[in-house]
Amino acid sequence: MSVKIERDDVREMFSKIAPTYDLLNQLLSFGIDRFWRKMAIRSLLDRFSFGQPARLLDLATGTGDVALAVRRRLLGSTDLRIVGVDLAFPMLVLGRRKADRRGLGVDFLQADALSLPFCEGTFDGTVIAFGIRNLEDRLAGLREVVRVLRPGGRLVVLEFGSPGGLFGWIYHFYFRWILPVAGRLVSGHSTAYNYLPSTVSSFPSPAVMRGMFQEAGFANVRNRPLTGGIVQLYVGELPGIDL
Repeated sequence: MSVKIERDDVREMFSKIAPTYDLLNQLLSFGIDRFWRKMAIRSLLDRFSFGQPARLLDLATGTGDVALAVRRRLLGSTDLRIVGVDLAFPMLVLGRRKADRRGLGVDFLQADALSLPFCEGTFDGTVIAFGIRNLEDRLAGLREVVRVLRPGGRLVVLEFGSPGGLFGWIYHFYFRWILPVAGRLVSGHSTAYNYLPSTVSSFPSPAVMRGMFQEAGFANVRNRPLTGGIVQLYVGELPGIDL
């Protein structure tokens, strides 16, 4: 069963849980979220040669963990620009504070993923970590990424999956019954961590997502399960020059 996603509701919800967002990500994933982000960053960066200027977009950046990790990995790349975009302003405030505290140059901007304030072909690469699930129209979001990517650009998406077997049963039990209670106790928000398992359970299969990537205009689309299929790593590239 699909879950109706409203943009204003998503913005309000993530704004409210922003103060405990990072802590809960680490606690509820048992710290594996760092590994997932590392794999996404590796998949994004192995596309590029950073001897020339590059622009990277972290869409649905949250508090900026992916954007900051990319910047930290490429400290020697003075011509690199990284932009973190999110709908929830309190998330961006926390991201800005982390960037300032660590001395990492990342631009943060509040914007809607379905209507990005960038010209066509602005970015060389885009990453969306656990954010595409929250879009009102995922295909429209993918098409908007196509618009702002250069020819040959790459999109990397991390999103929760649905593992099978005994491991899958344990995972779904944890996700449906334990995670919402723990999230509510720590965040103080009554619905955010019920929303998470409901949107994950209704998220399209990897085959459907690959088809959506292709319909939006991406080529060489593939996915890779991580941690037994708890997370899926999707990669798509725009036809064109190699970067």
